[in-house]
Amino acid sequence: MTKELKLKLKELSLLPGTPSREKLVKQYIEKEIKSDVDELLYDNLGSIIGHKKGNGPKVMIAGHMDEVGLLVTQITKKGFIKFQTLGGWYSQVMLAQVWDIHTDQGVVKAISGSKPPHLISAAKKKEAIKLEDIYLDVGATSKEEAMAFGILPGQMITPAATFIEMKNPKYLVSKAWDNRIGSAVVIEVLKRVKDLELACDFYTGFNVQEEVGIRGAKTSSYVVNPDVAIAVDTGIGNDVPHGDPEEQTLGAGPQIVVYDLGLLPHRGLRNHMIEVAKENKIPYQQASINVGRTDAAMMHLSKDGALGLSICIPTRYMHSHTSMIHTDDFESTVELIVSFLKSFSNETFNQLVKE
Repeated sequence: MTKELKLKLKELSLLPGTPSREKLVKQYIEKEIKSDVDELLYDNLGSIIGHKKGNGPKVMIAGHMDEVGLLVTQITKKGFIKFQTLGGWYSQVMLAQVWDIHTDQGVVKAISGSKPPHLISAAKKKEAIKLEDIYLDVGATSKEEAMAFGILPGQMITPAATFIEMKNPKYLVSKAWDNRIGSAVVIEVLKRVKDLELACDFYTGFNVQEEVGIRGAKTSSYVVNPDVAIAVDTGIGNDVPHGDPEEQTLGAGPQIVVYDLGLLPHRGLRNHMIEVAKENKIPYQQASINVGRTDAAMMHLSKDGALGLSICIPTRYMHSHTSMIHTDDFESTVELIVSFLKSFSNETFNQLVKE
């Protein structure tokens, strides 16, 4: 992976953008793709659709722009911040972390806390802290002081994170790989096919509000009405102590998903994607996800339906301040999708839709 591409991954992952607050991510992506598409389309929720015109079936490949985060809901009399989680958070990874509260006056740093362990009984220490028992401490002495900092209900809160290139530089750590890495894949695919004559009509989707119910995927896919709908998202990386690494290993290639809670992938499309991987000697895995779903769950139900598939990049420590990916998986995913687009035509679609 080039230094330039790695820098773009850093920039994209560190941008703040929780569900319904994806504006900065949207602006970044618009700038990145506007010269690579024939037109930009939008839905009314804020999703972006890049269209590279072609003669053939409509193929929509999408990542989502939002990340898991928090929303300010209340400021206590003592100046502590109560919040609503946006997306799936596990309380054990939230404690004693640094957070950014995004106000009109700038970013305010906060620390997540709960009752001190010294005051918790031995029996209770064995239980996970309840989300409602966690608060944010901004170093204020009163509600009035916190409000003077610029804090108000409804504001976005994101993990205060850094981008880390590990000693083995193929391992990258940052916040929001779910799903800025999927968005980055779609951006890179578009750049690699922009000068090709494809036998399909190619739409790139960058959806909003995935983490709170795959909402943007519904509206953006209604704009496109795709024949083929493929979501690129993060998947489970479980090649860790006490984990099961089978089909869940970082560096072993993208996961061509067999099943998730929102999609039974189209058998013909999934088999075709596997054949593309084999023919081009691209490593891949076949994962099953029984907790969670991707944007493909909604995209494949647009209007009269589409052939649906999820492709995931294995990720360790998802939905935290420090998730980890492998650059080989990024490259393999881009290569797989580019090869798929080169192979896809009306003839291919007509064969698959019968299966």
